[in-house]
Amino acid sequence: MRTIIVLLAALMAAETMTAQQRTYCNPLNIDYGYGAIPNFTAMGKHRTTADPAITLFKGKYYLFSTNQYGYWWSGDMLSWNFIPRLFLKPYHKVYDELCAPAAGVIGDTLLLLGSTHTTSFPIWMSKDPTRDAWTEAVDSLQVGAWDPAFFTDDDGRLYLYWGSSNDRPLYGQEIDRRTFVPIGTKQELIRLHDDVHGWERFGEHADNTFLRPFIEGAWMNKHDGRYYLQYAAPGTEFSGYGDGVYVSDRPLGPFTYQSHNPFAVKPGGFARGAGHGATFQDLHGNWWHIGTIAISVKNNFERRLGYWPAGFDEDGILYCTTAYGDYPHRMPDGPLAPGTTGFAGWMLLNYQRPVSASSTLGGYAPNFAADEDIKTYWSARSGDAGEWFQSDLGSLCTVRALQVNYADQNAGLMGKQNGIRHRYRIRHSKDGVRWSTLVDKSRNTKDVPHDYVELPNGVETRYLRIENIEVPTGTFALSGFRVFGHRPGAAPDTVTDFIALRGDSERRNAWLKWRQQDEADGYVIYWGTAPEKLYNSVMVYGANEYYLRMLDRDRPYYLRIEAFNGSGIGAKSSVLECP
Repeated sequence: MRTIIVLLAALMAAETMTAQQRTYCNPLNIDYGYGAIPNFTAMGKHRTTADPAITLFKGKYYLFSTNQYGYWWSGDMLSWNFIPRLFLKPYHKVYDELCAPAAGVIGDTLLLLGSTHTTSFPIWMSKDPTRDAWTEAVDSLQVGAWDPAFFTDDDGRLYLYWGSSNDRPLYGQEIDRRTFVPIGTKQELIRLHDDVHGWERFGEHADNTFLRPFIEGAWMNKHDGRYYLQYAAPGTEFSGYGDGVYVSDRPLGPFTYQSHNPFAVKPGGFARGAGHGATFQDLHGNWWHIGTIAISVKNNFERRLGYWPAGFDEDGILYCTTAYGDYPHRMPDGPLAPGTTGFAGWMLLNYQRPVSASSTLGGYAPNFAADEDIKTYWSARSGDAGEWFQSDLGSLCTVRALQVNYADQNAGLMGKQNGIRHRYRIRHSKDGVRWSTLVDKSRNTKDVPHDYVELPNGVETRYLRIENIEVPTGTFALSGFRVFGHRPGAAPDTVTDFIALRGDSERRNAWLKWRQQDEADGYVIYWGTAPEKLYNSVMVYGANEYYLRMLDRDRPYYLRIEAFNGSGIGAKSSVLECP
């Protein structure tokens, strides 16, 4: 009887924890499918998706992304429900499902189109996509559109934008909304100019010249009568993968490059990348941007998804705030005040703190689960129950949330998997001797590759140990066991001696340096093209320099820097001009 009571109490606690969760943490914790293209799994089977589109339709959010054999819907952007669905027909004879799909709304109908270089793909439509209730609007679209995007204007006219190439532009064309027959001829809209725009250059460090950069991922928004045509560059496998924007007074241009670009980028921190995505409004009118996060370990196309607050400023500049963008944020339950992001203020507590583990497979050492790099990971020798990983916070801290990021080591699955699950327990201790259960997922029935747990109340503790019970495949491996909350003590001081070196020979780059602070875990550098518009940022751990390669050749820039640790964020430095 006592055992039954204890189990019921644990289940009730878990349910309460879920019901009270009002924060989220990137990468999104959804049941990503495993890569299903054989050539893309040669270095190891792995989960992946990319190229997301979120559409608000009849009060619910619908998330479509590459090769998932279905899609998700949500009522609150916190919990997502997967709907299995095969949209391709047998005669397509491809390994994967829809790639970089386009979703759009016409009246009471949601439209969906996958990427194609042919004219044989149907446009699907549904009036109730919370279930598998789709029919063909037309059996084929008479345009070969890769990375397509639908846009319905205020006057009801329908447009299609598309393109994915390193030698061709993005295109646009009006589509008859009744027959879906193209109207007129396709229009060439925008191209990359990486000789001017530093962030458009190919490579992890914008320094690879063996390939031209790629323009892709079209998306269109209209705001205050102006059209914002968005695009991704330079390549999906890079930390600097971002989205830029051109602006026009007409849906098919001509378009002008926005002074602030890329408008969405996240080159640093744990989860890096914010490109090839969608910009949308939530039920409260707040703007968001969802994009692709790069892992690119098992394959260049090993990726995840994340979303960040976005908006338009008083001058009509489209921006996206990714500072602390892989730390916990509160999901708003109403309109956000201008300039606010929902950042919960809970800091990372276990960066490079002492760790230990039940076992270690080869060179996948325990410290890789606490180094704030999603590309590296610790792996136990097996996936058996009883394997564990432990983190020592170094002192008593108040813990508010945890994120368990699984890595795909020795995975044996391909394609979308149903019925798989992660089960674990997290125990905690103040002294390393007496332990209590903090999180019990021993009866979890969900696939949670980036499980995020918000605690109903802060817990004062020092040691945390996650104990494996079950993983879907492979070994028990973690790319990040991340602990958030507050460490007693002071936030770092204001950073001093912040300088930017930008020579005439290569004005797309700037070398940033500053005096390192002993008590800082890392730094956030903000930059922009006006002192009051420092919308872009990069998070740097354990260094006192950063080589910024994302500048436009012919613009002056302005920068600030702040230091942070587990106790908080220091004051920003004064604005530094980089002419």
